[in-house]
Amino acid sequence: MRPYLILIPLALLGLTLPAAEKTPLNFKETPRETKARELMVKDVIAREGITSQAVLDSFRAVPRHLFVRENLQRLAYFDQSLPIGHSQTITPPFVVAYMTQTLDPQSADRVLEIGTGSGFQAAILSRLVDQVYSIEIVDELAAESAERLKKLGIENVFVKPGDGYLGWPEHAPFDKIIVTCSPEKVPQPLIDQLKDGGKLIIPLGERYQQTFYLFEKQAGELKQTRLIPTLFVPMTGTSESQRQILPDGSKPVLVNGSFEEAHDVDGALQPVSWHYLRQMRIAEDSPVEGKRYAAIENHDPGRFAQMLQALPLDGRKIQSVTISYWVRASDLKRGPQKNDQPGVSLHFFDEQRKMLPPAGQTWDGSFTWKEGRLEVKVPANVREAILHFGIGGGTGRVDIDGVTLKAIPRSSRK
Repeated sequence: MRPYLILIPLALLGLTLPAAEKTPLNFKETPRETKARELMVKDVIAREGITSQAVLDSFRAVPRHLFVRENLQRLAYFDQSLPIGHSQTITPPFVVAYMTQTLDPQSADRVLEIGTGSGFQAAILSRLVDQVYSIEIVDELAAESAERLKKLGIENVFVKPGDGYLGWPEHAPFDKIIVTCSPEKVPQPLIDQLKDGGKLIIPLGERYQQTFYLFEKQAGELKQTRLIPTLFVPMTGTSESQRQILPDGSKPVLVNGSFEEAHDVDGALQPVSWHYLRQMRIAEDSPVEGKRYAAIENHDPGRFAQMLQALPLDGRKIQSVTISYWVRASDLKRGPQKNDQPGVSLHFFDEQRKMLPPAGQTWDGSFTWKEGRLEVKVPANVREAILHFGIGGGTGRVDIDGVTLKAIPRSSRK
């Protein structure tokens, strides 16, 4: 297909600009938006482990608020995903930064992106590499993103509508490939289109149980590195038609609530199926059951400390759910903001992945192991949920073990 954005790449003119010399973007913003972006880079991206100065500078330059809907721009510089329509979301800033740094972009690279979405990831890459070729399966999003990038003056990103499973063979091979939606397995066309010596980062797994993998092609063979757990929207099209395990919102299941399943990531154990971990670790000194439990600890007011797990939840079929768990706390205190409160919460999302009002309960002070229970009525328009345990910007330590979920069907009678 013909791409919506037709531009002459700098490489064809014999020019390749390093990231620091990229043309300034075309936009105006308020001092509040400038400050919010600087705080996002400092408090969310750099503080949580992103060390590449080039990546940090790219985040300082790209106005994330222009990549979300106007009514959500006030939330643009928080570390969270936001709906962009068509059941798609913009990825949280830290995750974009993590994927970008892991890919190790170089100024001469030609990068293939699968899943343009709002265009934010492509805009970040545009300041780090020579060319970005981006594919979006939703035609409307492809057109909107191409126009947005054009207005910002980004001239080295090429967007086309299409099935990302097939890649973009006309412009292969690519130095790097980044996939921002999740298939069960790596599509073979993407492997074929990766240059020898190149890298591919992709979230793989079931719909709600995913892990980042980094693949490096060496002498025609793929070297695989398992990274951190994550959560992305599914890769649709050909990939979805090949999916073997489909989620069932009428039978929601919580996985690894005892934290016994864990794998090593950079020298530290991380629990399988729990994602977006912040200041969380696996502990083994005094579990309630089994050999392990989750410890979440923060001593910097306002900084996130948390763990999340997503699950399918169909409000048409499920009347209520009960989350049971064991909890222990040490010197828990509320943080500086109104909602900076340690606790457990269940966040609901509708068919378009719009967030609905959550339900939860809070903790404070210190106490020994005790049983906790969160009973929640499920609105009929809910289609999925995310369970959140954390300190939420507060301080202290909380330990969690033995998490279970019980669902009550709407047809049941007490």
